[in-house]
Amino acid sequence: MNTVEQWKQDKHPLDVIDDVYEYAHEGLTFDEIEARAGEGEWERLKWAGLYTHGQHQGYFMLRTKVPGGYLTPEQAEVIGTVAEEFATAPEAFGGSEQNEEWGDGFLDITTRQDVQMHWIEIEDIPEIWKRYDAVGLTTVQGCGDGARNVLGCPVAGLDDHECFDAQPVVNAVSDFFTGNREYANLPRKFKMTITGCREDCAQSQINDVGLIPAKRRIDGEWYYGFHARVGGGLSDGPRMASPLDVFVPPEDTVEFCRAIAQVFKELGDRHNRGVCRMRYLVEQLGPETFEQAVRDRCSVPLRDRGVDLTEGYTGDHVGVHEQKDDGLSYVGFNVVAGRIGGSEFASAARAARRYGTDEASVRLATEQNFLLSHVPNDATDDLISEPFAAEYQPDPGPFSRGAVGCTGSEFCNYGIIETKQRVKQWARELDDRIETPEDLDVVRMHMSGCSASCAQPQIADIGFRGETVTITDPDRSSNDEGDTIVEGMDFGLGGSLGVDNAFIDWVETAVPAEAVIPALEQLFAVYAEERADGERFYEWCRRVDNDRLRTLMQRADAPVSRGVSHGD
Repeated sequence: MNTVEQWKQDKHPLDVIDDVYEYAHEGLTFDEIEARAGEGEWERLKWAGLYTHGQHQGYFMLRTKVPGGYLTPEQAEVIGTVAEEFATAPEAFGGSEQNEEWGDGFLDITTRQDVQMHWIEIEDIPEIWKRYDAVGLTTVQGCGDGARNVLGCPVAGLDDHECFDAQPVVNAVSDFFTGNREYANLPRKFKMTITGCREDCAQSQINDVGLIPAKRRIDGEWYYGFHARVGGGLSDGPRMASPLDVFVPPEDTVEFCRAIAQVFKELGDRHNRGVCRMRYLVEQLGPETFEQAVRDRCSVPLRDRGVDLTEGYTGDHVGVHEQKDDGLSYVGFNVVAGRIGGSEFASAARAARRYGTDEASVRLATEQNFLLSHVPNDATDDLISEPFAAEYQPDPGPFSRGAVGCTGSEFCNYGIIETKQRVKQWARELDDRIETPEDLDVVRMHMSGCSASCAQPQIADIGFRGETVTITDPDRSSNDEGDTIVEGMDFGLGGSLGVDNAFIDWVETAVPAEAVIPALEQLFAVYAEERADGERFYEWCRRVDNDRLRTLMQRADAPVSRGVSHGD
């Protein structure tokens, strides 16, 4: 049993919720918390949605779960005002000037439809939870080795591309697992996605459990339900999910997901945290054996597969789109790298009420953007003209539209490089410097600060993962050995989800950050010349040999580099 597993056995992780109230009431410092509960408490605090804050001792990142990305305007306004009031840097760390791009009081929309806030102090958590409780929000199991936020289609119930609205199923599964002591201590994190839309915007191919729309004839009648994929994931062992030969009616979904969690709980590896994600168990057993283990533990009979209804993949939902309700639209706003001011997010929530119908909502997308629903068609121009929208217009350039970034070294214990500011600055610069074909509306550029893949670089047109790079350049200041260590990244090309899904090829390793934009200019210049009709950038990258891609990326003025392994 590994050390983290021992900490989880010493005290049930959900007991940490009561601890938080105690620590806050007594005003304990980090040292006092560790003296009282041991170093394992930092791991258990993840079940409360709290991560220690990188190098900033005394502060936390707080993660709020948003099942299916669905928020009422009231919930969204509470999230925004909490960020504005509590996610503020102390003067010792620069105060409102600690971040030159976003200032202070901001929040991050994540690739799992969560919301993250920084600079949170333990004594403020009870007040935040009180406000959350009043509107039905929670941070419980936002992190930790249990069921994480359940993903869903951000336009569930809105768009013609869906077969049925699966948001009620998302809510039911989330409600079952949140706070459930029997399934809160699994071998590792457990990620589920449930969607009734044809475009798989909830990314079933890279989740532990992915439920996608299907139909099946039962007793002579056609019924909608789900097909299942299991064992997908990214990080250091990327794997596309395997299909199971099952058809799951919506009313049986909670029990089906419970049975999968039971298999993981019983058979998952609790000894080596490096290989204890569910995808390793599916790989070890094989999909057929895994499926039988689920059937053996499921209290409802599972029929075999019907007709799969998934047709493709859509990620961000940016733009103005007509809803299937006559006279209404939803408006998707582009949030580069997912970071937005708390006051701006609260303003967006108030605008949803002002311009939308009584059914208006705020939805979070898996590519770190948000949308407002149920806006009368004749009010969309006024909505887009609101002050909050100035920075997040629904018609961005292709690089800004596809830019995704993780937390990075600014706040994350594992981050090797800074990501958020870099992604935003690069996206804007690339939109200015590179002329892309008119029909190329998005170039998906994802940057992770380390190999953990929180920004999902493996499924992007262009993917980066943080690295340190040793460069040799006579014009630079250098150490005694004549070299300088700078931030850089591994550089990958050609990833996608959907019917032609594939992980990127890591074409070049340990590229200095300053060499990336010139390399992309070289690549896109040739892409524009050689592009087949309608060919996406990732498709062209797959068609071109990697050796040639590397050659195209090289420039005479790029510094000579030598990579340093991850984590050094």
